[in-house]
Amino acid sequence: MAAPPRLTRSHVLALAWPIVLAQAATATTGVVDTVVMGRFGSAVDLAAVSIAAVSISFVYWSFGFLRMSTTGLTAQAEGARDHVESRAVLLRAAVIGLALGVGLILLFPLIRAVALGAFQAEATVELHATGYLNARIWGAPAALIGFAINGWLIGTGRTRALLVLQIVLNGVNAALDTWFVAGLNLGPAGIGAGTAIAEWVALGVGLWMVRSQLRPVAHLFERTRMLALLAANRDLMIRTLALLLSFAWFINSGARAGTAELAGNEVLLQFITVAAFVLDAFAFVAEKEVGEAFGARDPVRLRRAVRLTTEFAFGFGLAFSALYLIGGRVIIEGVVADPAARAAALAFLPFCAVVPLIGMPAWQLDGIFIGTTRGRALRTAGFVAAVLYVAADLILSPRFGNTGVWTAFLLMYVFRALCLGAFWPGLLRDTAARREPV
Repeated sequence: MAAPPRLTRSHVLALAWPIVLAQAATATTGVVDTVVMGRFGSAVDLAAVSIAAVSISFVYWSFGFLRMSTTGLTAQAEGARDHVESRAVLLRAAVIGLALGVGLILLFPLIRAVALGAFQAEATVELHATGYLNARIWGAPAALIGFAINGWLIGTGRTRALLVLQIVLNGVNAALDTWFVAGLNLGPAGIGAGTAIAEWVALGVGLWMVRSQLRPVAHLFERTRMLALLAANRDLMIRTLALLLSFAWFINSGARAGTAELAGNEVLLQFITVAAFVLDAFAFVAEKEVGEAFGARDPVRLRRAVRLTTEFAFGFGLAFSALYLIGGRVIIEGVVADPAARAAALAFLPFCAVVPLIGMPAWQLDGIFIGTTRGRALRTAGFVAAVLYVAADLILSPRFGNTGVWTAFLLMYVFRALCLGAFWPGLLRDTAARREPV
């Protein structure tokens, strides 16, 4: 069997740039909903879409493990040249996505009650938010099966197809949002319906893209492999929930510091989100390349994949930090009208600016351990880092206010990197020992 070609920097870039654009397109989905509603709806409509979209995004993000585990297991199968197993991973993940999506529809009354209760909005806002959620939930099976397809495309290196899928989703969503709201005057319910339909259209395109893989597999539901997939999903879900808790704690801690600080922190979080979306592209490439090296039991190839993807992540992280330090003031002054909120954002811009550099090791290690499906390492590190972060915030924020809030937040990334780094020697040993992936 011929050895795979040596990984090069040009290959890393070729895989990464479609992911960067796809990530940017993902970020604009909510922007389109907001712009359409802001242009053609009332303040009540806009508030309703805002809280409803955040609620459904939180639910979907909780199932992001489906994309991650599919990428890792697919990459490992591709590295082992087991293309039948690669196809089986896609089919198993799609079945699980379908089951989870149907489950969300069945549990929707409970989900809706919890989501709306968490915001305690005015009655009219809650009514319109309910209309959005009632329409949007029907896209759940398509969205979660889409996670499986996206994971498989990344795991096989078909990142341009991933970009096409996101463009289709965004284009259909924008067109239907405008038609349903501006043309049919359906309000927030029209926004929810447009997004749900767009998710089904994108799924149809995705299934067409992977149509050659949709053939029966003899060992599709083989017990050992199904248990391995479920275990990986369980561990990744715990890790994801730990991260969600950490970010929710950061927002709540900022609220305790004051209204202006909360608003300023929210603005700076958008800066961090943009940087994370771009740097995640190199973490995704690491998932694919490191996963293949692990599947091939090639520690030399694994180290090279880690080094090359991390070089790019560091370079882009440094660029973002410089951009925010140099140009962040101009952006904040241009978009934040409230003087107190603007002052708070400017005061803590330096903390925000170093996140791309401090957070980069944690994001890269996430990609490395997702690609090798080291679920227990991700689960343990995520839980321990969250506990240490909350403890640090409880110590620092009462004494130092928002400075303590941001210091603890930066420490969270350090904790994540150190906790995951502790598992690095074991990963190298398992790769060299040519053991079966777990």
